[in-house]
Amino acid sequence: MRINPDQINEINRSSAEVLQQSYSQLADQLDRKNIDIDKLLHKLGDFQVAIPSWALGQGGTRFGRFKLGGEPSNLMEKLEDIGLLHQLTQSADMVSLHFPWDSVLDYQEVKAKASELHLKFDAVNSNTFQDQIGQSHSYKFGSLSHRDKSVRAQAIAHNIEVIETGDKLGSKSLTIWLADGSNFPAQHNFQQALERTTESLEHIYQKLPEDWKLFIEYKPYEPNFYSMVIQDWGTSFMLANHLGDKAYTLVDLGHHLPNTNIEQIVATLMNQNKLGGFHFNDSKYGDDDLSVGSIKPYALFLIFIELIYGIENNKANPYPAWMIDASHNTKDPLEDLIQSIEAIKIAYAKALLVDQKALAQAQEENDVVLAQELIQDAFLTDVRPLLQKSRVEKGGALNPLGIYRQLGVRQHLIDTRGSGSTATGL
Repeated sequence: MRINPDQINEINRSSAEVLQQSYSQLADQLDRKNIDIDKLLHKLGDFQVAIPSWALGQGGTRFGRFKLGGEPSNLMEKLEDIGLLHQLTQSADMVSLHFPWDSVLDYQEVKAKASELHLKFDAVNSNTFQDQIGQSHSYKFGSLSHRDKSVRAQAIAHNIEVIETGDKLGSKSLTIWLADGSNFPAQHNFQQALERTTESLEHIYQKLPEDWKLFIEYKPYEPNFYSMVIQDWGTSFMLANHLGDKAYTLVDLGHHLPNTNIEQIVATLMNQNKLGGFHFNDSKYGDDDLSVGSIKPYALFLIFIELIYGIENNKANPYPAWMIDASHNTKDPLEDLIQSIEAIKIAYAKALLVDQKALAQAQEENDVVLAQELIQDAFLTDVRPLLQKSRVEKGGALNPLGIYRQLGVRQHLIDTRGSGSTATGL
């Protein structure tokens, strides 16, 4: 589905006066603080976050899944949904595919569809945490770390195939999330499992094109609950350093134990020029995969302060690959993604308001109170008029969620695709 731009413009015009009033008030407020609002608008307009193909269907838990209707049942429909999302938000021009969920039969057709929708392909993702139909060997007891060399060879071959597929689509990076681990003490030898994983990653790394990156994701638990082979950022960082300059750590907000200081992890990785990617979601207890900013908006803001500092001061660290990685168990996935994009850009905009020079001076003088005041002043600023202005200037919706509902997009998708359509990969 594509929305007629005239419809967006007409609905935008109905709220133009309110936007102008709120934007002018914020502009005056920022001008008094000597903040360049045009520069802010430019940075917000440039910020894009990748949408994973698997986030477009109704999510579920191990207890069940409730159908939504109108879900994309093939890759072309997934691209259409992301194109619609980008049309409304002007902040989602990248697609992250997952294989074999998103198997491509006609590369030219897929690339042409993406181009038509003004989309590009971000990191591609491999899957060795599920057994596929017709698969020769099972991953029940591991993949890249498996004791059986034939199982490892199968998992390595799959990752190499994903690289080759991504290369044909114009992707430039591979993300590996390894589900390998154990559920019980003494189930496997920790050192040997890590050694086998390292050797497997070496084979995959050797097949990376020169202009590609490898992102190594970590997770402390799940699907295995006693141990995970790549359980924390330190293990990922160690592996990335071992592999070489094209390997980086990927940080997923939900892949941490409760109350972990994620902003410090971000700062450390960027200081070492090894932060490659960043997956956005939110959590209350663990890897809940909730809407970004729905639980811990202040923590997200603090993380963005470190990200912005790192981008400015760690030039050898590549610009991070941003992606939303959430599961929509009870929400319309497109509505949830709209909310998540808004939360990400709000945190980003607020972090951009922090007076870095004044903050550095307060830190130098050990003025703890002033340092706190500087960041909380930015956090308490309502930056939504900035985001709205930025979207409208690029042809997007002043209120993406409002237009989505006003135009009955989900019902249109149900009418077109059916009430029983199910997204692949969930």
